[in-house]
This record gives sequence, structure tokens and C-alpha cells, in this order.
Amino acid sequence: MNRLKQRYNDEVIPQLQKELGVSSKFEVPALKKVVLNMGVSDPADPRERRRALENISSQIALITGQKPQVTVAKKAISNFKLRAGDPMGVMVTLRGERMWQFVDKLIAIVLPRVKDFRGVSRTAFDGHGNYSLGIEEQIIFPEIEYDKIERIRGLQLNFVTNSNDKDAYRMLELLGMPFAKE
Repeated sequence: MNRLKQRYNDEVIPQLQKELGVSSKFEVPALKKVVLNMGVSDPADPRERRRALENISSQIALITGQKPQVTVAKKAISNFKLRAGDPMGVMVTLRGERMWQFVDKLIAIVLPRVKDFRGVSRTAFDGHGNYSLGIEEQIIFPEIEYDKIERIRGLQLNFVTNSNDKDAYRMLELLGMPFAKE
């Protein structure tokens, strides 16, 4: 069992049960899934964009251990030289053991590698207990080889929970998410 999942079961659940005043462990906030998304806005030429997407797909697969899904444009937008069905980016939904491994790696290894890191935002909750985190450079992940990337790109992470903002914040805080000091 992953060490973060073990910590969640052994320490976080009892702590949250006591703080929230609930008797069942099923009433405690839980992390349901983590969604990674990386978009591609540059090369206007569809062939170049496909090549860039292949490179990004291999990077996301290295980071997560799971093959990403290519996202496509739903509508055509002539000002952006975009047609319906053109590839726009890649996304991966992590659940279960892979999710816990990824979150553990993110908290313990990746976020401390960010230059001038002062913590992640406390206000990036959506009102339904889900937390969004943007990372400016994919090279902070230890699996990425700097020589094999075409250019530095950002990615978005969404942590989906089954709780409200306040309880989800407390759960992530107990898991070790390094929130910024006020």
C-alpha cells in the first residue's frame, strides 16, 4: 500500500472524524480522482501540432504511468485557425493506487523542486470541494529528461473530492499539501 494512502487511513481519517464530529469513516472527505491536463496552443499547422502532441503524450505517460487521452476541439474558431476535431491537448484521469502514488510524488518530490516555492494557493477551490493547481513547467517532474522536450509547457491538476471546500482543504492539509502561509 502506498505510504500516503496508509497515512490517510491511519492518521487523516481519525483526525477528521474527531474534528468534524462524525462517527463513520465514510462521512470523512475523500480524494476521488486527480485529473491532469496539458493543452497545446502553438503550432498552427495540424501536422506540427500532432507531432507536439505525441511528445507531450509521452511526457504525461512518463509522469503518470498511464496513457493520456487526446482532447479535440468541439467547435471551429476561425480567428485561432482551429477546426472542429483538431487535437487541442492531452488529459489523464488518475484513480486508485496510481492517484495515491502521483499525489505522494507531487507533495514529497515535485512541489519542493519549484523555484522560489512559497506554497500552493489556498483559494483555488471551486465551491464544491475540488482543488485546482497549475504548474508552469513540466520539467520539475523527475521523470522528464530536459533534452527530450521541445519546449517548456504548463499543466493543470484538478483534485476531485466528495466534500465541501473547507473540509477538502483540511483533508489536503493533513495529507501534507504545502499551502501558502497567510
